[in-house]
Amino acid sequence: MASRSAIEWTEVTWNPTTGCDRISAGCDNCYALALAKRLKAMGSAKYQADGDPRTSGPGFGVTVHEGELNLPLLWREPRLVFVNSMSDLFHARVSVDFVQRVFGVMAATPRHTYQVLTKRATRLERLASRLPWPENVWIGVSVENAAQLARIAALRNVPAAVRFVSAEPLLGPLAGVDLSGLDWLIAGGESGPHARPVQAEWLRDLRDACRNAGVAFFFKQWGGRTPKTGGRTLDGRTWDQMPRFGADRVTLVSAGR
Repeated sequence: MASRSAIEWTEVTWNPTTGCDRISAGCDNCYALALAKRLKAMGSAKYQADGDPRTSGPGFGVTVHEGELNLPLLWREPRLVFVNSMSDLFHARVSVDFVQRVFGVMAATPRHTYQVLTKRATRLERLASRLPWPENVWIGVSVENAAQLARIAALRNVPAAVRFVSAEPLLGPLAGVDLSGLDWLIAGGESGPHARPVQAEWLRDLRDACRNAGVAFFFKQWGGRTPKTGGRTLDGRTWDQMPRFGADRVTLVSAGR
């Protein structure tokens, strides 16, 4: 089932797959892994096994959920949907066929807008020509530090209507980042008991780079022990800009709030 989301830049989450594993430094304090452990302890059926009913791990093995696949077809009102908040659709253990079926559902429901975020930009780029790219599908890559800037280069080769970067948790400066071909950048600090601090100058550099490139900038949080610990204001204001995606939907808020 879908869940209403507390994430500021979306409305609901849809998880046709769950589970993942570490690929880079941004994964070290994965919120989804911690949540999966709690959901498993609560008896949630989606998190009982690590892809194998005989295991007793944290319930975070990559698993596809056929019963979730057609859920968006049942939603009558338009929704802004974050796809796989508890997984990575482009993980190697998600079959090409299943990825294509997820994209087929998104293409069949143009009333919704889908936000797909991955750290596996190489596989995304490789599969892009085998997927439909309707205007209601946004695609983004996570870039937590300069070591992952190549993900942006791969993203540029994907023919999505909206391309975006999630610099969260931001673990280092992205000075000189090339934002050409992008529409949106989300930045934020890490949350949780082991949160690594974000520096204000890293965020200011990204905000200014977005201004210069004409890219929408969304500052999600400073982070800390809880997501709300440090608030959301940067230099005395919030930044809630969104990309343009249709006259009757969310448009770029040029001044923020």
